[in-house]
This record gives sequence, C-alpha cells and structure tokens, in this order.
Amino acid sequence: MLADPATLLHEVFGFEHFRGVQEQVVGRVLAGQGTLAIMPTGAGKSLCYQLPAVALPGTCVVVSPLIALMHDQLRSANALGIRAASLTSADADWRATQDRLVAGELDLLYVAPERASGDGFRALLERSNICLFAIDEAHCVSEWGHDFRPDYRLLRPLLDNFPQVPRLALTATADHHTREDILAQLGIPQEGLIVSGFDRPNIRYTVQPRDGIGRQIGDVLAANPGPGIVYAPTRAQTERLAESLGAKGSRPVLPYHAGLEPQQRAANQAAFIASEEMVMVATVAFGMGIDKPDVRFVVHAGLPKSIESYYQESGRAGRDGDPAQAILLWGAEDFVRARQRISEVEQQRQQGERARIAALGALVETAGCRRAILLRHFGEDPPANCGNCDNCLSPPAGIDGTQIAQKLLSAVYRTGQSFGLGHLEAVLTGKSGDEKIERRGHDRLSVFGIVSSEEAHLIKPVSRALLVNGALETNEHGGLMFGPAARALLKGEETLSLVLPPARQRRSKGGRNGEANPVGDPLFEALRELRRKLASEAGVPPYVIFHDSTLRELAARRPHDDEALSHIGGIGTRKREAYGAAFLAVIADHAPSSAG
Repeated sequence: MLADPATLLHEVFGFEHFRGVQEQVVGRVLAGQGTLAIMPTGAGKSLCYQLPAVALPGTCVVVSPLIALMHDQLRSANALGIRAASLTSADADWRATQDRLVAGELDLLYVAPERASGDGFRALLERSNICLFAIDEAHCVSEWGHDFRPDYRLLRPLLDNFPQVPRLALTATADHHTREDILAQLGIPQEGLIVSGFDRPNIRYTVQPRDGIGRQIGDVLAANPGPGIVYAPTRAQTERLAESLGAKGSRPVLPYHAGLEPQQRAANQAAFIASEEMVMVATVAFGMGIDKPDVRFVVHAGLPKSIESYYQESGRAGRDGDPAQAILLWGAEDFVRARQRISEVEQQRQQGERARIAALGALVETAGCRRAILLRHFGEDPPANCGNCDNCLSPPAGIDGTQIAQKLLSAVYRTGQSFGLGHLEAVLTGKSGDEKIERRGHDRLSVFGIVSSEEAHLIKPVSRALLVNGALETNEHGGLMFGPAARALLKGEETLSLVLPPARQRRSKGGRNGEANPVGDPLFEALRELRRKLASEAGVPPYVIFHDSTLRELAARRPHDDEALSHIGGIGTRKREAYGAAFLAVIADHAPSSAG
C-alpha cells in the first residue's frame, strides 16, 4: 500500500500543504498516468517526481541536461533522506551506483539524455525496478523550444521499452507549439497536460535603456545584498564587467563563460553556489545548471535571445519565493545586431526570429505592465496592472513622438543615410560653427535647425525607438539609414508612441530587497551563522540546510521543542533529526529575558 502523499509531504519535505498544481501532478504520477507539467521556476517541480520516487517501489530515473544541475539536486535530495545518485562522466563511483540501482537501493537516479538514449543504459534498466521516468527541462525535446537538445529527441524508444512505467515531463517555459511538440515526442496524451501558470509574483521586473552600465549595475548591487547573476552578451564583456564590479571591493564577483578553463569554471560555480552574497557575471552558458534558490537579482546587460530565454534566465532569481529583482538593460544596437543575425539562420526560421525580436521590442518599449507582456506571450490573460514592475510602480510618461521621428528620418534621408546620430542631432538642432556640417553643406539643408531646444532631448529616445521598430538601421560604419518601417512613418501612415521613463532616483544603500529578511535581528543572524557552520561541515551550500524562509519562521515563532519544530515549514523528519537540536539551542540562547 502506497504511503499517503500528504504524510510524505510533511515528514520528508517538511511542508503542510502542496503548492499550486503539485498535488494534481503527483496524483497523476502515482496513478501511473503520463504527464507534462508546465510550472514556473520556483514552483516546486522537483517535488513532483521526488515525492513519487519515495512513495513508489523502485527507482525514478530523472533525465537532466547538465551535470551541475544534477549534482545540485542530488545534494538537496540526500539532505532530505532521499536515496539519490547520478550516472555521469564526472562520477567515479559509477559501478557502485549501478549495483545500488539493480539492488533496488535508489529512489532517484539522475542521468543525461546522451546516456539515457544508449542501448547499454536500457539494458541496465531492464535488470532494475523502474517506477517513473522524469524528463526535466523538457522544452529541450522540442525544435520549437528555445534551448533544443537533439539527444532529447532520442528518448522515446527508451520510454516505449517500459510501457508500464509512467513518464513525467517538466519545464518552466513552453508556448503552445512547444507544448504540443513535447506531448508528441514523449508520447504523453493531451489530457496529461497540466499548466500552472507562468506568473512569478515575487519577481519585480525593471527594464531600462543602458546609460552608464557600470553605474546602473552598481546601483543594483548596492540595493540587493544577496547573491546575484549578471548576464553579459559576450565573453569579453563578461570579463570586463566582472573586473570593474569586483574592483569596487564591496562584495565578491567572479566571471563565468565557456572560454574559461573547465577547472576554473567549476571552482567559480562552486564558490557562487556556496555564497550568500557573491555576484556571478556570466554568459548564458551559466544558469540552466544552477539550482540555487536564494538568488536575489538577475541583471541582463544586453538583450536576451527571446522572451522565452528572458523568462527562464530572469526566473533564476527568487526561486525560494522571497522578493527578487529582474533588471533588463538594453540598447538600440542590441536590436540592430539581432536583426543582422537573422540572415545567418535558415530561411524557414527567419520569420520566427523576426517575431521574437518584435516581442522583445514590445517588452522594452511598452508604457504598460511588463508582467502582462510576458504572461500574454505564454497565452495567459493577466490583469492590466501587476503592481510589481517598474511601469506599474512608477508609470512612465507617454507622448506622441511622430513629429520628431519624421524630422529625424528626413535628416537621415537628406544627409545621404550615412551619418551617425551625433551628426544628425547637430544638424537638427542647428549647431553653428560645426566645421563638419559646413564643409558638407548640411547647414543649408531644409532640416537644419528644425528641432527646438525644448525638443532636442527627445532625439535620442526617438532614435532608439526607431531602431527597435525597424524604421532605422545602421550601416557597417554605424551610420543611420532607412529600415522597412521608415516610409510609413514619413508619410504619416504610422505613428510613434514614445515612452519616457521617470527620472532616475538614487537607491539607498543597505537593507534587503523587499525586506525579505529581518534586518538587525540578533536571533536571525545567529541562525544564519549556525547554518553557515553546519553547511561548511557538511560540504554543502547553506540553502541545503535550510532556506531563508525557514530561518525567518524559526526567528518569528521561536519553537522550544521537537514537536514545535516539526511545524516549521521546510523541516522534515531527516533535517529535524540532523539539525533540530542545534537550532533549538540557538533559539534558547536568544530567549527574551524575563523582567525581574
């Protein structure tokens, strides 16, 4: 007889209730039904296979794309008392792991798709008792997905070889096309699709034009003391940003990109995982393998590849459910480069790439709710105002920029579509005594001086908007020229709505983002110090011991015995036995003194 799922939830994981669609997904798995669960990052996807793995006789095989991700999840599973192992090229104990699998001594076995699709692995499973196949990051199976991995397409024969074993696919990002493709590729029935929604209400979305990127990121670091990730578009920029941010000396900063030596990448990643304050500056090669719940902010120093990529990458912030920040810093040149790259992809994919760029343009240029843009992209119908993005919190001014746009486009045309914005701005504002303008006769053009001093501050944001929507493009020397959307604007067939963000306010230093943790609480800090000590002794990151939310609840409720401790969220039987006495002792040491 299977153990009651609610009982296991409390005893193993330390939770009183399931979250979101977890109970629905677990119910289907325990009933032996194929399931595709679309759940946002931080919604507890791993519990949907970990709990059945404990409840069912046999081993759950988890297909995961990256070794680092597997090892992060292994640490967390073992800390809960779940018997887990991995079979990867980085595991020297592979013979012992295979023996444990065949002997029925594993609840979870993590493997990469390359291994899972091989004949030798299938033969190993035929000698074992398998209770579930869990395919993590399942969007990798779809050619429509933003991170397609061909080896995921080879999993179907393995699954079909064990028709009696249920299959569970999990992902945080999948639009309609991707969902349908995953169902078809993995042989999951349509009724097995469970979508929990894409909203991450704890993440505050902010989008700003780049304007002194070092200062902008420095402001983010000053306002968010916890761990953070800064995504840079290139390896060179990753190195530069890591060096400049680290030189400030306020906190540790490390780089991560594919050009580093493997040992250095691994060391930097391990340091970030273990830290409670480190900032990692990285290319997008870093992240999919990171199961770190306490990341307090994610900054994009350039335009992401797509809305799906942005959602997944920004979603690495706040996986613990505490307040977090997602900041996107973009430049018009990002859109120019993205459009130039379209010609490098296959003809049949170019229309889709244009649609992705247009969706990103809508996100950065909107005067409305950022979250609504994201959620509508995934087919949801969100409210018009989320109350937790920059535009909802500080509504920007919206003006009609059509006339300034027409003046700028006219100047581009009359100067020969070969000059940069600085020269065009000087022409439009009638800058006198400019030798370059006079030598070319541009002071005699009809567009010379047609922009007033009151309007001049709009030229740069207008040019940015025109580059985003394709009315302007750049030549190989950086000069501005007409794009496909220019003539409709010049003829008055289209208008340009311009979004002017509110004036920048310096953020005060100190304090935690969203006051996630109690500032200046001696008990909370003592609990954190104990957590660091226990984590160091066990060789695991602090969050594997307890999440911050558990420490906050301990500090607030001050349990005095084992029974009271069992009602604190995130403390299951295994962790209570391992760490309960130590935390109770710290709480007792900080008991309020009675009045004498």
